[in-house]
Amino acid sequence: MPELSVPAGLVCGIDEAGRGPLAGPVVAAAVILDPARPIAGLNDSKKLSEKRRDELAVAIRAQAIAWAVAEASVEEIDRLNILHATMLAMQRAVAGLAVRPERALVDGNRCPALGMPSEAVVKGDGKVAAIAAASILAKTVRDAGMRALDESFPQYGFARHMGYPTAAHCRALREHGPTPAHRRSFGPVAQLMLP
Repeated sequence: MPELSVPAGLVCGIDEAGRGPLAGPVVAAAVILDPARPIAGLNDSKKLSEKRRDELAVAIRAQAIAWAVAEASVEEIDRLNILHATMLAMQRAVAGLAVRPERALVDGNRCPALGMPSEAVVKGDGKVAAIAAASILAKTVRDAGMRALDESFPQYGFARHMGYPTAAHCRALREHGPTPAHRRSFGPVAQLMLP
């Protein structure tokens, strides 16, 4: 596992979960880690087991200086597009922090307007501890929401694919039509809405 860097000062790491799925919100998290209380095992959430993500999420909430999770809804994704909705979720996460950071490091190649110095870090969730922590919180919160959605719409299998366009999900979409949680602006869903 890589030794992730921990920048000096009050730096928040920002990441999102759920840009690619056909259903559910996009969720972003912002985390300011405490250098005096390091958390072992932080990594890109996609490289961790579900059990390990859940354990680390508890540690992050307990040991970080500040953390916040926010989302942009399916309606906002359809109205704004997924990129702008993602930036909005990230802005909301930073606004939700109890402590204002001095700067922000954002996973990816774009930064939202945050009113502070910020830097995009490509593959940052595997390089910077605070971004890895944000990726873990965003993914665990979004996955929990998709499992709850699965209880309302069990025929879609949301708890298994988390809204991603798997063959089973696309088959369920064709059989049952879109739910209110589906992103109508996304191609596979939009095609089903055509007369």
